[in-house]
Amino acid sequence: MKKGIIIGASIGNCVHVAGVAHFLNLAQEEGYETIFLGPAVDTAVIENAIRHYKPRYVAVGYRLTPENFIKIIPSYIEMNNRQENKPIWIFGGTYSVAKKAKETGLFDIIFDSTEDIDECIKFLRTGIHTKENENEHNSQNVVQRIAQKRPYPLLRHHFGLPSYKETIEGISQISKSKILDVISLGIDQNTQQYFFRPDMRNKDMDGAGGVPVSSKEAFITLKKASEYGNFPLMRCYSGTADVLNFAEMLVNTISNAWCAVPLCWYNEIDGRGTRKLHISIEEAQSLMRWHGERDIPVELNEPHHWGLRDAHDTISVAMSYISAYNAKKNGVKDYIAQYMFNVPNGLTFSMDLAKVLAQLEMTESLATKEFRVYRQVRAGLPFLSSDADVAKGQLAASTQLSMAIEPHIIHVVGYSEAIEAASAQVVIESCKIVRGVIRSVLHGNIDYKQDSAVQRRKKELIDDATYLLNFIKHVYADKSKDPLSDSAVLTDCIKKGILDAPHIFKNDEFRGVLHTRVYDGKCLAYDPKERCFLNEKQRLFRLTGKEII
Repeated sequence: MKKGIIIGASIGNCVHVAGVAHFLNLAQEEGYETIFLGPAVDTAVIENAIRHYKPRYVAVGYRLTPENFIKIIPSYIEMNNRQENKPIWIFGGTYSVAKKAKETGLFDIIFDSTEDIDECIKFLRTGIHTKENENEHNSQNVVQRIAQKRPYPLLRHHFGLPSYKETIEGISQISKSKILDVISLGIDQNTQQYFFRPDMRNKDMDGAGGVPVSSKEAFITLKKASEYGNFPLMRCYSGTADVLNFAEMLVNTISNAWCAVPLCWYNEIDGRGTRKLHISIEEAQSLMRWHGERDIPVELNEPHHWGLRDAHDTISVAMSYISAYNAKKNGVKDYIAQYMFNVPNGLTFSMDLAKVLAQLEMTESLATKEFRVYRQVRAGLPFLSSDADVAKGQLAASTQLSMAIEPHIIHVVGYSEAIEAASAQVVIESCKIVRGVIRSVLHGNIDYKQDSAVQRRKKELIDDATYLLNFIKHVYADKSKDPLSDSAVLTDCIKKGILDAPHIFKNDEFRGVLHTRVYDGKCLAYDPKERCFLNEKQRLFRLTGKEII
């Protein structure tokens, strides 16, 4: 159903039409009928068009000097006053001209070139364009907010400084900038592990890795600091102890937008907690069920943890499937699949994309009407340089690559990642860099996915990951009805090296026998004795002496 007619033109002596034309293209996609009158259109042409088409909106642009603009506007005001059924007037132009446009009183809606595409889309969908607080127009539900902004992705950024006071001030500054949709609260490890056990906190470690938060009231205050600008959502990673209590506390204090929890980490194998591996898996599954019962989305930030520890690409692809499988099995309805690009370090962009496409295809093979999958992308943690200028370029490059999979959410990584924790200003600047990339590629990006080398590698990875999954199901068939969601099976797979990474904590239980190397832009399993690369069938046979058909 058409929403109405929009007439567009550049007025007076202005021949610059790109802005008007692009706005009309967006309007067409949103269901409007559009009529473009052309460049340097005078009042008579616009008046005739208004009388003939009876438009809902008249959108005009002027990108020359403000002084000339002031001279031509009176004739348009007089013409509009003659209309019995006046349309709503929209202006778009440079910042200096837009200031003068506001003074004329003719224009109901003014775009001053500081806006991004998502603000234009929001106006076309809601009829609302304001610089004031917009809580009532921006959903506080992440799934609804995704729908409000599609095809523009939500922007999320991690933020938490060692100083609680500076974190509050930074959250307010970021919110007022309206630059992102989700503030991902970065809490310190004391908070993550000892929130409900304050007597175990080492005060000397307060602020290590994020903001120290010692009470529910302190979380509520952090949330209130975000209630400005475009009212961004807030979320926080799960605790590494007392996980269900921590989850409930986050929902009740910051309205946690979604739960993020790893399946196999934050425990004895990475040192980010003291839990035994099988217990942490079971607690992660309990968290999935708890949030699923309350219709709260869940993200398993799992696959990239293997890549960060130099596991070969097949492991990351298989763990993408296992993560989504466990979420679905445990009642999650809205699943946020995170795809971290640029890990392990050394992957070429083409082979990195192939890996993510394999992850995506296997993950989304589980999607149904009852299990909805949303794509979240991010640059890799070890990818960014400690030279800030170089890192800015890398952030932009990684964003362009990740836009190839049409993400619902971009987890922006601050360009200062390799230097220091991101300040509010770095968060804002990093989001602007990402927005600049999105603006350039959202409509008509190069389709890197169709590259023949990318497609070949994607197929290789899907074949190898499928073999690994089938191997686990076959080997453990007599021990479990559902091996891929069985905590005992997954624990045993890690202990035996079926699921492995070179840099897990090695001890009597966890072998960490996997060797990998980056070759030809891919991270591959490697046999150092034979000095050869291994596909998954070869790796598993050398490890266990077993193979499946």
